[in-house]
Amino acid sequence: MSVCRACGFGRPVPVLELGAVPAADHFPPVSEPVSSAESSHPATMVLCGRCGLAQLADDDTVTQEPRGVEPRALVDQAAAALCDVEAAGLLRGTSVTEFGSPHGGTWIPQLEARGLTDVGRDHPGGADVVIDSMGIMHEPDQAAAFARRAAATAPDGVLLMQFHSLAAIVGQGQWNALRHGHFAYYSLPALVGLLRAAGMYAATAWRYDLYGGTVMVAATHRPCEPDATLAALIDAEQDMTDAAVVSGLQRAVDRHVRGLRGWLDDEAAAGRRVYAYGAASRAVAVFGLAQVDSSLIVGVADASPAKHGRRMPGCDVPIISPSELVAAQPDSVLLMVPDLLDEVRARFPEIGDRWRVDGAEEYPSREGTHG
Repeated sequence: MSVCRACGFGRPVPVLELGAVPAADHFPPVSEPVSSAESSHPATMVLCGRCGLAQLADDDTVTQEPRGVEPRALVDQAAAALCDVEAAGLLRGTSVTEFGSPHGGTWIPQLEARGLTDVGRDHPGGADVVIDSMGIMHEPDQAAAFARRAAATAPDGVLLMQFHSLAAIVGQGQWNALRHGHFAYYSLPALVGLLRAAGMYAATAWRYDLYGGTVMVAATHRPCEPDATLAALIDAEQDMTDAAVVSGLQRAVDRHVRGLRGWLDDEAAAGRRVYAYGAASRAVAVFGLAQVDSSLIVGVADASPAKHGRRMPGCDVPIISPSELVAAQPDSVLLMVPDLLDEVRARFPEIGDRWRVDGAEEYPSREGTHG
């Protein structure tokens, strides 16, 4: 990658390199043999020395992701975020439009329940409220993406952008947030600058626990300075534009992969059957770097019917339905999306205490029978 996706500055600096891994959103039919070509796609995060945007370098994959099912955690968080925006007096006007995420989910029904009408992205004069929750990161041309969202916002309207925080990714070692099709990873200093370049001004922000740390920013066309809350968040994230700091993610890769593979090997040696839950794109690189196959993880359950009958890319682990998971009575279930823990515990009480969260410092074994 020779120039920044946002500002065009030359030679962004590599801060995280995963090497060659499978495409993060291509789940082949389970009947299709595994080929070495599946695991030949480089994945590298680079940081721009001018605007500070962390971004995916080159992406030689073709997006093929089956539509996912929106987790309860995302629905609940959207409701909480809209309550915060409403309390701040920012849900003004009568019109709304949304730049959605390919992972599924929408905020439109909740906004329509508040009396706003979805007018589409090309409405003359723009919409009073423009929503982007986890959408803009999927845009290869970041400068053009910000410009489109600014153009879709009415002169007196508000743009609400929610994103997985780079500060959370780095601070919690979430290296597998890097994946194909996700072209940008935002710190607040970088995001505020990109909004300014598109003619918009960040006014305030809210932080949430989703994905270990998401942020929603409210921006307007009217010039303003960040309020105290946003200013404090910007100041706290200044080091997220420093390549030496962000490159700390590289150390998290080996720690995570080594811990997971060691636990899986121990479970297999003891004759215990491990399944997983969540055939998410973030799981693809984990499986690839840990060299997981069906002798270590028998199957991965997922709520999306579109993924059933497929397998994890780069390996022979099949994707199964949740009912198949319960019927299998596994010794342990490795949860690939930590935010789902409360939801799956409630939905599948039969699993009991056999859940293990991927990325945990330790993967304790559960001895004995299921009871």
